[in-house]
Amino acid sequence: MAIKAEIIAVGTELLLGQITNTNGQWISEKLATKGIGVYFHQVVGDNKARIKSTLSQALDRSDLIFITGGLGPTDDDLTREIVAELVERELIENDEMLTQLKQYFKQSNRVMSKNNYKQAQVIAGAKIIPNPIGTAPGMMVEYQSSLLILMPGVPSEMKYMMTESVLPFLEKNYQLKEVIVSKMLRCIGIGEAQLETKVKNLIEQQSNPTIAPLAADGEVALRLTALANSKAEANRLIEAKEKELHALIGSYIYGSDEQTLTEVVIDRLKEKNQTIAGAESLTGGKFADQIVSIPGSSRIFNGSLISYTEDAKISALGVNRSTIDQYGMVSKQTAYEMAKRAQGVFNSTYGISFTGVAGPDPLEGQPVGTVFVCLYHSDKDYLIEKFHFSKPRNSIRALSVKKGLEMIYKYLK
Repeated sequence: MAIKAEIIAVGTELLLGQITNTNGQWISEKLATKGIGVYFHQVVGDNKARIKSTLSQALDRSDLIFITGGLGPTDDDLTREIVAELVERELIENDEMLTQLKQYFKQSNRVMSKNNYKQAQVIAGAKIIPNPIGTAPGMMVEYQSSLLILMPGVPSEMKYMMTESVLPFLEKNYQLKEVIVSKMLRCIGIGEAQLETKVKNLIEQQSNPTIAPLAADGEVALRLTALANSKAEANRLIEAKEKELHALIGSYIYGSDEQTLTEVVIDRLKEKNQTIAGAESLTGGKFADQIVSIPGSSRIFNGSLISYTEDAKISALGVNRSTIDQYGMVSKQTAYEMAKRAQGVFNSTYGISFTGVAGPDPLEGQPVGTVFVCLYHSDKDYLIEKFHFSKPRNSIRALSVKKGLEMIYKYLK
């Protein structure tokens, strides 16, 4: 039977957003390499009743329960006490742990406070997880048909325990022979609903690997997940399913896993030994920032001019005043001239322009969210698209850049 794992992060600071819960993601990734599926993630504050309720629920449904946080020396560190109460066992001061604690503080030239003695307490019958890089030992406690694994919330300490102790223990005692491998296929130019419709038959017939659509601003993805006896076998299963998906939606797939559209566009321009330059209005340099954030982009990117005002478009970029007077700054005609001027000013293969209304108020009779993007190569070879985004100001700006990158990608493809 499949092993069901659950991860519970304890700490009010996580609920307040003061600290990001990166532990859950890291633990999930490591468990997947051992073929252990994580079914639930939970975050609970430093409250005895809520922690106890959360753990009780986990015991009813999960085989492995990973608990991070709440093992410190202060009064709001409640994990060890609550787990001990839940499994009906005593907390016992461990002489070896106390000695190690005293040595840790001595080596660190720190004074050991009275409340630090609390961290030498362990649950009766628990397997202790050593923590040579911190003060709180971890514990593994068997109860009913579950294993509770208690670890500190400090990422470096948790990772050490998982790598050096927990994962080897699970491999030995749970006879782990399978791995879970995932791959993301990244798509552009298609919405989540349309994508799901196109691959609906494959989703309905899925078994191993599974297919799941995911959405993000401006693009969508399909996550393929395979369970197998080896990484190589899992990759073969994914590769076979990937071929089927390419036959159905290959025209929308631009990359995989951690690849970004920006990286793919830059690679295409490098392959063709071509360059691009920008003329940005509402995006205010976001396009340039996206490009130069990728190492090696200087080979294909000559520059970008932020012409935010009418005067800047005319004096710095060279857009004809008559064009703006007749059509307005937010128009396909102005977008065309901006892109053409950018290509010329920076002596590039292509010029791309962004002009529009990010808000909060309409401009020149154009509603907020109206955007024109032009990709210019020559007077007979250019693209102009009009978009309307019903999003907040900065989302409009970010989506404008994403659409510009999509236009470049499709043109080069």
